[in-house]
Amino acid sequence: MSKTPPIISIVGPTASGKTELGVSVALRLGNAEVINCDSVQIYRGIEIATAKPTTEEKSGVPHHLIDYVDPNVNYTAAEWANDASKKIVEIESRGNVPILVGGTGFYLRTLRQPLFESPKTDPAIRERLRIIRETHGPERLHDMLADADPVAAERLFPRDYVRVMRSLEVFLQTGKKISEIQPNRAKAPEFASRIRIFVLNPPRDDLYRKINERALKHFDAGLVEEVICLRNKGVPDDTNALGAHGYRRVCEYLRGQRDLAGAIEKTQQDVRNYAKRQLTWFRKEPGTVWLDGFGDDPRLAETIVKLTHDVS
Repeated sequence: MSKTPPIISIVGPTASGKTELGVSVALRLGNAEVINCDSVQIYRGIEIATAKPTTEEKSGVPHHLIDYVDPNVNYTAAEWANDASKKIVEIESRGNVPILVGGTGFYLRTLRQPLFESPKTDPAIRERLRIIRETHGPERLHDMLADADPVAAERLFPRDYVRVMRSLEVFLQTGKKISEIQPNRAKAPEFASRIRIFVLNPPRDDLYRKINERALKHFDAGLVEEVICLRNKGVPDDTNALGAHGYRRVCEYLRGQRDLAGAIEKTQQDVRNYAKRQLTWFRKEPGTVWLDGFGDDPRLAETIVKLTHDVS
């Protein structure tokens, strides 16, 4: 058995209580630090609909990779994996335990299985693809990818437009299929085999109700005003930051493409669908431990601590 403690990863669908569970586990361990694994919480100024932990919610536990990327930057999974790797090394050098917390499965997979070296984004190509998505919907982009690279298209959800667009960008820039060049990955970090993945799996009806209620709270808390402020500061609608759930529907409302009630309803539907996709994603990940319930159940924290102690 390895004498090096496992690296804990707490994942699951949005609104399942990952943040609370991560802090609870860290407090039980007494020497743990949290690394954010959420692709929206990384952005500065993107606050209301991101569920970033407050100072009170952190309960004194150090948190990393939150609120540190400018919203104009289209930060990539590979960049996050590089930053997270450095944080893991730093945390373990202090004798502490890293806890990865968040629902972005692609981030976690990229950390465990590094991506290939891809070309820098071409703004002109991205703008062309964005116009196609806005005009004809993300499914049209998926159809284009199916023609160019059917293997890559088969692996991606039709509405996962961020990764569909990136796959198309690689093809249009290089003439090569991303499915053929992706296997040329960098070597996995030495700690990859020590990551233990715990997946929250709350009752579906309760989760959907919580998602709907939370979306309403976000709009009541000033989500529209936050988006107006970001746009006034020069953040474009097609950035990854304003493409996040809730934010992109507010952008549509501000462009006159939806009324406010429609933006709220569509946001609720988007997030419910996203939660379903997250669960599907993690079912395909090897070596996961599934935990029934929400993250505020103290028994789940006890289970994680016990299981990780058993293998350390």
